Amino acid sequence: METHKNNSSLTGKRVIILGGSSGLGLATAMAAANEGANVVIVSSNQQRIDNALQGLPPGTEGYAVNLSSEQNIKAFFDRIGNFDHLVYSAGENLNLNTIGQTDIEQARNFFNIRYWGAFAAVKYGAPNINKGGSISLTSGTASARPGKGWSVASSICGAMEGFVRAMAVELAPIRVNSVVPGVVDTNLWDSMHAADRENLYQSMASAQLIKRVGAADDIALAFLYLMKQQYGTGQNITVDGGAVLV
Repeated sequence: METHKNNSSLTGKRVIILGGSSGLGLATAMAAANEGANVVIVSSNQQRIDNALQGLPPGTEGYAVNLSSEQNIKAFFDRIGNFDHLVYSAGENLNLNTIGQTDIEQARNFFNIRYWGAFAAVKYGAPNINKGGSISLTSGTASARPGKGWSVASSICGAMEGFVRAMAVELAPIRVNSVVPGVVDTNLWDSMHAADRENLYQSMASAQLIKRVGAADDIALAFLYLMKQQYGTGQNITVDGGAVLV
């Protein structure tokens, strides 16, 4: 029992966050660091890493890695050594299109980072995870309740949730889970026109039970829970203000 208590603390634990230079990943990096974790952030953009490191505690590590490249991900984990928790929150800005307007090659590119990048991170990162450690991936409520134009996003989220369950079985006793956010106010939506983005936020806020869209800090708390708890695995934890209920 004492071992479980020790593992539930993040103090001194090494936490690697792929996609950790902005949005949900950066919020999770800050939250984990505040609980005493030794944080490593990874993204494809060196400038964003440098900016993020300015707001994180001294000693936080940052690495620029092309997360659309399997070989680059493999090389990163080959040199990073052992760690306790892996979080994957990487993803480029979303474009919402009906299927008739969807460029299939562009849609494949969305899968490269959001799904295949996570797949490679689990493949090459799992052998380095210490006893009692975990993997936390990122899905989204589009899997359960897609809107018009969400075909690609819904497909990625559904694939990720199935992957989580499969990896929980295959990699046990490493715990593998995901956070399933609703609409969250982050740079994820920066590709939308400002007016369209604000309309999306307002419509989602008015429709759901908690009358606001999510903040990155809301989702970071869910990632921290998945790292610290010691008994749940294969779970996709929805944090969406009640949006899937209405």
